[in-house]
Amino acid sequence: MVQGFGGWWTRLLERRQSELNFTLLLLCYVLYLLFGAGVFSAVERPYESELREKLQALRHKFLQDHACVSDELLENILSRALQANNYGVSMLGNVSKSNWDFISSLFFTSTVLTTTGYGHTVPLSDGGKAFCILFSLLGIPITLLFISSVVERIMVVVTRRPLAHLQVRWAVPRARGAVGHALSLTLISAMLLFFFPALVFRAWESSWSFLDSLYFCFISLTTIGLGDYVPGETHPTTTNPHRLLYRLAITVYLLLGLVCLLVVVETWCEVPQLKSFQKKFYRGKQDGQIPEDMADMVDDTDDNELTDHMTAPPLGLPNFSYVSAQAASLRLEDPAPFTHPLETTAPAHGNHLRR
Repeated sequence: MVQGFGGWWTRLLERRQSELNFTLLLLCYVLYLLFGAGVFSAVERPYESELREKLQALRHKFLQDHACVSDELLENILSRALQANNYGVSMLGNVSKSNWDFISSLFFTSTVLTTTGYGHTVPLSDGGKAFCILFSLLGIPITLLFISSVVERIMVVVTRRPLAHLQVRWAVPRARGAVGHALSLTLISAMLLFFFPALVFRAWESSWSFLDSLYFCFISLTTIGLGDYVPGETHPTTTNPHRLLYRLAITVYLLLGLVCLLVVVETWCEVPQLKSFQKKFYRGKQDGQIPEDMADMVDDTDDNELTDHMTAPPLGLPNFSYVSAQAASLRLEDPAPFTHPLETTAPAHGNHLRR
C-alpha cells in the first residue's frame, strides 16, 4: 500500500514537474522583488529624509531673510518651477538652450523607439502627444524587427561561426566552448560598452563621478531609462561648444550599444546549459502525451516542430532569442521530406497520415 502510494506520488511529481518548477520560479521572483524593495527602502530612506530636512531649512532661511516674500508666493514659484522642470524646461538663468532642436529631437525619438524613455524631455502640446502615440505604435514594432534582424546577422559572425570553428577545428565540446565564448564576449562588451564610455562621460560631465557615469551607461543600455542622469542636462555653468555633436554621438552610442548588448544576451541564450535549464519552466509534452487542444495539429505538424512550438517561450519585449531561433530554423533546408513508416514514398507536404 505504502509502495503503491509512493509510486503514484513519484509519477505525479514527474508528470507535473514543469508546473512545480514554474511555481518555484514564481515564488523566487516574488521573494526577489520583496528583497529589492527592502534594500532600497533601507538604503534610500535616510538620504531622502536628510535631503528633505535640508530643503525645509533652506526654505525657512529664505523666508526669514526676505520678509517681503510670503510663503504662498514662494510655494507658487516653486510649484511652477518643478512643473516646468518635469517638462524639461529649467528656470535657471544660465540655461537657454532648446530641447527641441533637430539633434535633440533625434535623441528623443531614439529614446522613445528603443523604449528607454528618460522622461527629461516630453511633448508639451496636444499635437505632440498625439503624434508621439501614433509614431510609437508604428515605430516600436519596426525598431524591434530591425534590431532583431541586425542582431541575427551579427550573431552569425561573432557567435555561431566561432563556435563551429572551435567544435570542428579544435574539437572543443559545444557546451564548454559556448560558455567560454559567452564569458569572453561579456568581458569585452563590458569594457567597450560600460567602462570606457563611463570614462568619457566622466570627463565631459563635470558633475558626474565615475560611478554616476557607469550607472548612466547601464541604465541606458538596459532600456531602464530612469532619467536621473542625462548627458548635457546637468545645467553646467559653462556652455558646451560642441553640444549638438555631443548629443548626436550619444544617440549613436545608445543605438549601437543596445544592439551589442542584445548580441551578448542572445549568445548566453544559446548556451546549451542555459537552454536545458530554461526548458524546465516551459510547458511541453509530458510522458509522450499531447494536449487535447493540439491533437488536431498532429496531422500537419512534425513532432520536432510541435515540440518547439510547445516549449518555446512567448515572444516578449525584447525576446530576440526566440525570434533569431525561428529565423535560423527557416534558413535550414530539410534534406529529406518526412516519410511515414507505413508509406513507401514521401507524401506531399501537409498530407501526413493520421497517427
